[in-house]
Amino acid sequence: MATLRGGSDPNSHDSSLDSPLLPPPSKEPGWESGPSEKICIDDMLQKYCGEFGSWQLRHFVLTSLAWALEAFHTMVMIFADQEPGWRCIKGSTSTCDERQSSVCGFAPGSWEWEGGSGSSTVAQWGLVCSEKYKVGLVQALFFGGCMIGAGVFGHLSDSKLGRKGSLTVVCILNAIFGCLTSLAPDYFTYLLLRFLTGFSTGGVGLCSFVLATEPIGPTKRGVAGMSTFYFFSTGIALLSGIAYMFPSWRALYIASSVPSILFLLLVIPFISESPRWYLVRGKMNEAMKIMRTIAKSNGHHLPDRVILALDDEANDASTDDQNGKEVMVEKEAISGSLIDVVRSPITRIRLFLAVGINFTCSVVYYGLSLNVVNLETNLYLNVLLNAVAEMPAFTITALLLDKFGRKPLAIGTQWFSAIFCFLGILMGNVGMWKVIRMFCAILGIFGMAGTYNLLFIYTAELFPTVVRNAALGCATQAAQMGAILAPFVVLLGGGFPFVVFGVCGLIGGMLAYYLPETLNKPLYDTMTGMEEGESAWGVA
Repeated sequence: MATLRGGSDPNSHDSSLDSPLLPPPSKEPGWESGPSEKICIDDMLQKYCGEFGSWQLRHFVLTSLAWALEAFHTMVMIFADQEPGWRCIKGSTSTCDERQSSVCGFAPGSWEWEGGSGSSTVAQWGLVCSEKYKVGLVQALFFGGCMIGAGVFGHLSDSKLGRKGSLTVVCILNAIFGCLTSLAPDYFTYLLLRFLTGFSTGGVGLCSFVLATEPIGPTKRGVAGMSTFYFFSTGIALLSGIAYMFPSWRALYIASSVPSILFLLLVIPFISESPRWYLVRGKMNEAMKIMRTIAKSNGHHLPDRVILALDDEANDASTDDQNGKEVMVEKEAISGSLIDVVRSPITRIRLFLAVGINFTCSVVYYGLSLNVVNLETNLYLNVLLNAVAEMPAFTITALLLDKFGRKPLAIGTQWFSAIFCFLGILMGNVGMWKVIRMFCAILGIFGMAGTYNLLFIYTAELFPTVVRNAALGCATQAAQMGAILAPFVVLLGGGFPFVVFGVCGLIGGMLAYYLPETLNKPLYDTMTGMEEGESAWGVA
């Protein structure tokens, strides 16, 4: 109600003329007066939204389920391309001898595959003896497709498609290519479809990891990020059971592709896009909407005067004519590429080191994983044991991550693996020495599995949002190159593979020594913000 003007001033007017025609608008619930506060996402999560509440937990679990899909499409080749058992045909007059380890040299028609020709691609198209290299070629081309796909979808998820859009696309492609693979009429069609499946698979874990961890606060991000590999190992363990239930390779490819379809229908609709991607793309309203949802779901309150800002804008004071309540508008999108990473001295060195570490780590991890099949048990049990052996490494590394930091663990786990690889060189392959060598190989996998898990969160924290997926894609490409090389190292046999694995672990640890520590540092959004922030931290 307006204040009445008293006195006999001739210029005074009637109080009704001095009153507003409409009452002042009431403030919306949660609206606070005062100057606006522009802060980056990490600060908003810590101060107002919660770093890892119920919203982040649900989003993390749903998004990380995609890792199990990657395990299905990657490891299915172990069962589909296996060389099944064989037996001599009774009544055959040839010299077929079941005591031999190979069918090479036996007359056609003197032996047969156990389980029939449909049990695996090897039995289907006779990929033995002089044709055995074709099995390795399929594996190499699959990882080659992963290498290309990681780069392509790493760029697309940073630019137009976004994290959720890219994850949706790769899951659609995986479902299509996986089902088509089961219909392959010949080897070369099968080879092409496995390459295409690798192309789409290369972006699954990459997009899933970034989308799952970006909405998490800085002090919780490390442990959460390292927990994603539990889903991958669980996927491998589940696949061994699926493969046991579907002994036909064609049925197995369909069974391993159906989960991708279910993920698209039942999970993707309940996953949110990353607020960080919205922010760097200039979609402020969408980013703030997600942050408000996070705060509300976690039981917190996000004041309307608090506004999201990029790193290089967070310290700018801004007050508008609405008593501090800023009108959010669409800003110009900020994007980056690997060219920007290479141009900056800080990120250039980090990229080269990350590429080298991912390459050596992959050679050791996949190489030792292939050696596990030398356990004298059935293939299904071998794969299951391999998956279970990795899980303690994930737990121990996650528990020590925030206590000792990323850098010491990256060095320690790689050198731990290298030590047991070098010990494996000294062990023979007979009697008790064979058991000890197998134990050394398992401990080597144990150490490198911890490194492999750590590298995703470490690499993600080394680069700003605008180029994070591009840099992760480049590092993943290097890892796929190591995966391509690993089978050829294993084929050399004897103690030589252990020499290569030990040297790679040693070199990887030395490269990690030159990386900066990222523990409790902010997750930067822009190149400028990172350079300014790192200068403040005294990191060059």
